[in-house]
Amino acid sequence: MLPRTQYLNKLIQKKDNGRVKIITGLRRCGKSVLLFNLYKGYLLESGVSSSQIIELSLDILANAKYRNPIELDKYIREQITNAGNQCYVLIDEIQFVSVIQNPYCDDPNAKISFVDVVLGFMQMKNVDVYVTGSNSRMLSTDILTQFRDRGDEIRVYPLSFGEFYDAFEGDKRSAWQEYYTYGGMPVILSLESHEEKSRYLRDLFNRTYLNDVIERNRISNHTEVLSNLLDILASGIGSLTNPYKISNTFLTERHISIAPDTIDRYLGYFMNAFLIQKAERYDVKGRKYIKTPSKYYYSDPGLRNARLNFRQIEENHLMENVIYNDLVRRGFDVDVGVVEIGTKDNEGKKIRKQLEVDFVVNRGYNRFYIQSALSIADPEKRQQETESLRRIPDSFKKLVVVKDYLNPYCDEHGIVYVGIEQFLLDEGVFG
Repeated sequence: MLPRTQYLNKLIQKKDNGRVKIITGLRRCGKSVLLFNLYKGYLLESGVSSSQIIELSLDILANAKYRNPIELDKYIREQITNAGNQCYVLIDEIQFVSVIQNPYCDDPNAKISFVDVVLGFMQMKNVDVYVTGSNSRMLSTDILTQFRDRGDEIRVYPLSFGEFYDAFEGDKRSAWQEYYTYGGMPVILSLESHEEKSRYLRDLFNRTYLNDVIERNRISNHTEVLSNLLDILASGIGSLTNPYKISNTFLTERHISIAPDTIDRYLGYFMNAFLIQKAERYDVKGRKYIKTPSKYYYSDPGLRNARLNFRQIEENHLMENVIYNDLVRRGFDVDVGVVEIGTKDNEGKKIRKQLEVDFVVNRGYNRFYIQSALSIADPEKRQQETESLRRIPDSFKKLVVVKDYLNPYCDEHGIVYVGIEQFLLDEGVFG
């Protein structure tokens, strides 16, 4: 069993804080194991008796009656009364709870849902509540709003490269290639052949993620458009785009007419399901955001590759995607940087030119600039990759992450160079 220390520690820190702990994230990334195995084990080891832990998995047929919110409320309250002491309520797959008409109210619009049930538990002084959900009703960014700001979200991601590396049983030098090819879904570590891994990822995508988006958003048509949109995003990771460009791609390459507003709405569906993440552009010198275009990254590189049947394994783009995911996992706010400079064209005319910084990374008062480069062995390539960093007129740390395995060093411009594996394995790389 993988330790998932980062998330376990977050749960431990929030224990008995008077708020519901809401464990969210991509399906099959390990939320249930975190709650029912790792966190429950911690509670038992810390002196909590098994009678104080009330656990319920709502995806099990034997517990189907508790999908009625009134039955669920009655059952949990009985268990709390019987326990007597401080209780820890762990409910898995809470999205299975139905929304029903409130039998105690004449208003036909009055409904009861799992949110009402959980908020009711929170009013009891001796109860600490934890919930997970794995389908589209729980995989939404408005979940904390539903809990009326009385919840703490613990976002769980697929395995980081560090977690994957520690559990990888093959040659450690092969771990990076395995990771950017098949990603960090925990089950991948138990599969051996390419056929097994690719089938698992494709089935997970088509039977679970895509169906969740369709179900949550009640999409009866355009299911083929959704699938095509995912493929377009997968082909263009690390590239600047917007709904208008994607709409034109549909028209020119797929001969499908679909409005940019519809594309924008569908992108929102995928982001709410944690399948993709959006990086906004930030003008470093002008200190302002540029609304469009933006970059989109897949939450797991293996899922991205599965969308394309493993036909486009471009290490440079996948490396950028992995770096973005890891920065977000570490708790940074991440944007795509733009540095505008004055220069001259071939005819000597003055022009404005935009240089790209792959990532502008912020946490509190700290800022870092990061460039992802497959290789800088060629002096001309190194000059090209670092020009934007050299043009930034502040003293925040600047890094170039390369594929090559090397000892970190700093050049005459104060730019630090580090290999991708060390960057991902060393949580203290930012100093």
